[in-house]
Amino acid sequence: MLVAGGKSFARGTVVIRHIVFFSARDPEDIETVRAGLSLLTEIPHALHLEIGSNLKTDQLGSDVDLIVYGEFEDAAALAAYKAHPLYQRSIDIVRPLREIRMAADYEVSDAANAPVKARPGA
Repeated sequence: MLVAGGKSFARGTVVIRHIVFFSARDPEDIETVRAGLSLLTEIPHALHLEIGSNLKTDQLGSDVDLIVYGEFEDAAALAAYKAHPLYQRSIDIVRPLREIRMAADYEVSDAANAPVKARPGA
């Protein structure tokens, strides 16, 4: 059983986690970037979506200021989220103020949640 966005899903169900890291060019703009990203929380296609601030506790890097974390029922829901007008509005606010934007998406059912042995030749 998978749990995403507070809902339970049967094994084999596609649930996609969407994680995006941002940094502001100027520290003075972090709150404006956060406000622009927060528009994304109004888009109805996510099972769960939140905007967090990096605690900057990692000893090797603290370049990231803000994180967008979302869970989507499937690729169609993620695509609908990205096609929503508020998504573009968020881009219009954030893009001129950001330095770093790094995104990754993965299917929860394919994620390692226990030690994995490397395959020979891999």
